[in-house]
Amino acid sequence: MSIVTLNRRKLRENFNYLNRFFAEKNIEWSVVTKVLCGNDTFLYEMLSLPIGEFCDSRISNLKTIKALNPDVQTVYIKPVPLTFVDDVVKYADVSFNTEVETLSLLSSKAVSLNKFHKVVIMIEMGELREGVVREKLLDFFGKILKLPNIEIVGIGTNLCCMNGVLPDYDKMKLLHESKQEIEKTFNIRIPYISGGASVSIPLVLNDEMPPYINHFRIGETLFFGTNVYDDTFIEGMHHDVFKLNAEIIEIKEKPNIPEGKLGTNLTGEKKDFNNLKKIKNTTRAIVDIGLLDLSPKNIKPVNKNLEIVGQSSDMLVLDLQNSYKNYKVGDTVVFELNYMSLLSVMNSSYVEKKVISDIGHQIKKRKNHFVKRI
Repeated sequence: MSIVTLNRRKLRENFNYLNRFFAEKNIEWSVVTKVLCGNDTFLYEMLSLPIGEFCDSRISNLKTIKALNPDVQTVYIKPVPLTFVDDVVKYADVSFNTEVETLSLLSSKAVSLNKFHKVVIMIEMGELREGVVREKLLDFFGKILKLPNIEIVGIGTNLCCMNGVLPDYDKMKLLHESKQEIEKTFNIRIPYISGGASVSIPLVLNDEMPPYINHFRIGETLFFGTNVYDDTFIEGMHHDVFKLNAEIIEIKEKPNIPEGKLGTNLTGEKKDFNNLKKIKNTTRAIVDIGLLDLSPKNIKPVNKNLEIVGQSSDMLVLDLQNSYKNYKVGDTVVFELNYMSLLSVMNSSYVEKKVISDIGHQIKKRKNHFVKRI
């Protein structure tokens, strides 16, 4: 069996760190939950935090959040598929949009439900992912401003995720200038510029983020304490809120080089062992997780003496090296996770999800105190 654990204390300490940080800078923020893949056990922990807005890129996950607490504000953070328009209006209080046709359908659905739907218009700022190109922004707004039951509450951009384009002062300034031009042309007010994600936090730390960027969407830094800008950790935050625990199902002494004619393995790779020195025997352990659940390149054993030496669809092979006396069949090997490995194991139905607390007593459940955002 394999289990991914969420450490309640460390999650809360990371949250408190960010909450104080953003409060000092007068920045509103929301939690991006997409890495949790809609798991209700972990989402329940998130909803116990004193924040009122949650973002996700899967409407089914927002549906789960609304079922757990209908009072929080939910945000759908990618352009809305036409086939999901009805569900987005039902389960997302806010959606990110870039297409006139989609906004028109959202408007029609909102009218039919007698409700208002809030939208953030995403603007292309060089990442070449979603976003209206700036040269066509005024034309775009001219077509959507009169749509009934649609409330434009912000503009935003997304950087780094696909091509690695980093945010900087100049890009944020351009985003602000776009907002000013729209407001002046159409005599409207747009309250929010959602220009910040985890990768933008270092700009705030270094006082390089303009004060008019007033809304952040944070996932990775909350869960991993990462400085996404340069792939380091932020001092004072935990990077091990989540851990993977995989059970040992075999321990055997075996050679370190396979015997026989070699072809390609399961992934189509033909391994080269020519540079390895043959050792008579090494002690190897097989743990109960494999490629079906995650890529081994995105995990590291907490015990640095262990080495990942191979994997198949549902098993991972470790060289125990000098630690072989410390393990037996049935024991658990603990692994550090990064964002991509957590995303993978959360999406695997074969890995159990469990909340743990290491503070010596059970935290009492308490009524949530939520603040409306956007």
